[in-house]
Amino acid sequence: MSGSSRKFPPPRVAVAGCGYWGRNLVRNFHALGALAAVVDPTPTGRAAAAEIAPGVPIGGELEPMLARPDINAVALATPAATHAELGLQVLAAGKDLLVEKPMALNIPDAQSLVQRAADVKRILHVGHLLEYHPSFVMLREWVAAGRLGRVLRLHSHRLGFGQVRSEEDALWSLAPHDIALILRLVGTLPAAVTCQPTHALKTARADFVVSMLHFAGGVDAHLLNSWLHPMKEQELVVVGDRGMAVFDDANPDYKLAFFEQHVEWNHSQPNLHKGPVHYEPLTPAEPLRLQCAAFLRAIATRQPSLTDGLSGLRVVSVLDACQRSMENGGQRTSVLAV
Repeated sequence: MSGSSRKFPPPRVAVAGCGYWGRNLVRNFHALGALAAVVDPTPTGRAAAAEIAPGVPIGGELEPMLARPDINAVALATPAATHAELGLQVLAAGKDLLVEKPMALNIPDAQSLVQRAADVKRILHVGHLLEYHPSFVMLREWVAAGRLGRVLRLHSHRLGFGQVRSEEDALWSLAPHDIALILRLVGTLPAAVTCQPTHALKTARADFVVSMLHFAGGVDAHLLNSWLHPMKEQELVVVGDRGMAVFDDANPDYKLAFFEQHVEWNHSQPNLHKGPVHYEPLTPAEPLRLQCAAFLRAIATRQPSLTDGLSGLRVVSVLDACQRSMENGGQRTSVLAV
């Protein structure tokens, strides 16, 4: 039998954390035949895991799972403040690591995860699942192929009501998704950011955040993030000089649309060109399932995934600059090269 025709069983993954988001990881890794164990310190989390994945070993502590030689990797869906400490434990145990977004709450912690993964030759995958969304993949193809022309501006809304967090604010909780998408489309880090918070709930954590990412060449990206909004909005708009596109993940009828509209200049006079709107058919694939499959593929091939540690570090670098801008009254703040 040739090596290329052999089929190997999927890697075995333990999921740490079976709360609001972790149970989705449990469900998907179980469906992919890769779930080896679930760890959650709470009775509620362990009960949820038993219901989702009956028969899979469930425990309250991570260390015993790290000692199991049959477990290849760990997916961390724990509070963001624990990602760096637990992630380093996972890597030190010789396991590959999927860490949910944000991968850490500061640049040094994110860098330590990237460096440790490189030192021990382990896969480090960051949970920016929207990069695997079929509609965003198509949007990337449109931008790369020039369908929109030269990108002029991007703006995103990630708003809704719920999941108010105490360990991180709306910036660190919601913006990582959009920053990851914007960096992927633009292809570089912004030179600087400006960021303004609002504390409507009068807590230490900002519940509404407006951010601007300023890229070289004059491209700007505008982000709105809040968990105090009556309607769910998950929209990314890309404006080009030949067309515009909308990636709207909250829309039940379509996720991606191309607008044949742009501004044409007749000397100094603007003429608006308004053409038809083209709606792309819905793709039924679940982005999280695609992301989990990409992590398993990276483990099997030992090749970095699209959303590897360096990708996650770049997102943290932008978040860090936004945080510093908020702390300095919204001043324009440079993004640290990483």
